[in-house]
Amino acid sequence: QVQLVESGGGLVQAGGSLRLSCAASGRTFGNYPMGWFRQAPGKEREFVAAISGSGLTTYYQESVKGRFTISRDNAKNTVYLHMNSLKPEDTAVYYCAADFSHVHVTVRIDNYDHWGQGTQVTVSS
Repeated sequence: QVQLVESGGGLVQAGGSLRLSCAASGRTFGNYPMGWFRQAPGKEREFVAAISGSGLTTYYQESVKGRFTISRDNAKNTVYLHMNSLKPEDTAVYYCAADFSHVHVTVRIDNYDHWGQGTQVTVSS
């Protein structure tokens, strides 16, 4: 059974940094795209960043470009989201997701078929 477990969330002041981690178990995920999504209160879940199985291709939501970096360590079955220059509008529950049905990485939320439980990120002004 596949499990994705996020960690690294917390409370940080605006301008600060956090690193989220997502550890996968139950399946080797090195060939498959992974993504980070977020959901703020009262809003729909939205795409944040995605990375191909090899790690060579990445996509970002426009609002996080230049501030967030997605990376992965396939030997550790772990994907990361490095978040710098955090803003209050980044406050949300952040979810890690895996797409085990496709080879090419996409930003489409519907493509991702396994999800973690989420980790809260709160940015104070």
